[in-house]
Amino acid sequence: MSQSSIEWTEMTWNPTTGCTKISAGCKHCYAETMTKRLVAMGVPKYAAGFKVATHEEELTRPYAWKAPRTVFVNSMSDLFHPDVPLPFIQRVFEVMNDCSRHTFQVLTKRGNRLAQDSHALQWSANVWMGVSVENQKVADRIDCLRHTPAQVRFLSLEPLLGPLPNLNLEGIHWVIVGGESGPGARPMKEAWVLDIQQQCAQAGVAFFFKQWGGPNKKATGRLLQGQLYDEMPTVTMVS
Repeated sequence: MSQSSIEWTEMTWNPTTGCTKISAGCKHCYAETMTKRLVAMGVPKYAAGFKVATHEEELTRPYAWKAPRTVFVNSMSDLFHPDVPLPFIQRVFEVMNDCSRHTFQVLTKRGNRLAQDSHALQWSANVWMGVSVENQKVADRIDCLRHTPAQVRFLSLEPLLGPLPNLNLEGIHWVIVGGESGPGARPMKEAWVLDIQQQCAQAGVAFFFKQWGGPNKKATGRLLQGQLYDEMPTVTMVS
């Protein structure tokens, strides 16, 4: 685990590492680039490179965190990757269920597997579930998410690579939007972001604008028409 610079969380926890690319949003994968650096540094956890691996030793970590924390689960992987065995996913969920003082944010691009296996998991109120949607082509992931029992369901529209008009936000509590960053970053149009922000406002869904991105994301910043959007879901938790 480590402290995170991601604007919508406090720290990351990676009981699995590694992934494979499945859609356009994966082209400039941050986790893959970071894994190469960690391999070069000789970090034992990343000895397998970007091949999917599970890490039993990570399952005890959240029990040691005394103060409540907001935790992004698997920033370096996808918990619902087909190479992660269901029993291991269940163990990760058991840890999250046990550690109810923390809020765990799980994000996947594998909507179909999420829908397939969600019935086999225990969804405590502190487990937030999200899907990544970068363009209209993969918007069906939202339907997969909508049918999970998670009490907080969110969308990460990052990197946003195209417009997403007429989003069905029924059963969605939070939307994060961000542009791609780093070398070769694909541009994001303001009109796409404004349209999503307006859809969220009309639907009563919390809207979080993470970044414009680009080769230098610090230079482009986080303001949308001069305003900072840091909204978080305000769902009443029921255990």
